[in-house]
Amino acid sequence: QVQLVESGGGSAQAGDSLRLSCAVSDSTFSGYAMAWFRQAPGKEREFVAAITWSGGNKFYEDSVKARFTISRDNAKNTAYLQMNSLKPEDTAVYYCAAGVTNIFGDYDQYDYWGQGTQVTVSS
Repeated sequence: QVQLVESGGGSAQAGDSLRLSCAVSDSTFSGYAMAWFRQAPGKEREFVAAITWSGGNKFYEDSVKARFTISRDNAKNTAYLQMNSLKPEDTAVYYCAAGVTNIFGDYDQYDYWGQGTQVTVSS
C-alpha cells in the first residue's frame, strides 16, 4: 500500500511563501508522476502542478505558473511545492497525488493520494 503524507501547510499572509512536502512510502516512487491538486470550500478539486517521473517536465495551472514551483527528490521519495507570492485565493486544502500517467491535469489519472494539508492565506 503506497502512502503519501503531506506537510508544510499552515497560515500565511499575502505575499508570503510556504513549501509543501509530500513523502511517499513506496520505493518505486521514482516511477510515478507526482502532482498537486487543491480544493477550496465549495469548489471542485483543481489541478495545481505536476512533474514527470524524471523531473524533466513540469506543468502548472495558469494562475500559479509564475509563483509556484514543483520539484522532486527521488533519493528521498519526496515531492515539493514551493509557493511564493501567496494570494488569498490560494487558500485551499492541498493534496499530493502519485500515478503512472501522462495526462497530468486529470485527477482520475492518479492512483494514490495524500490526506491533504490546509493552506490559509489572509490579506
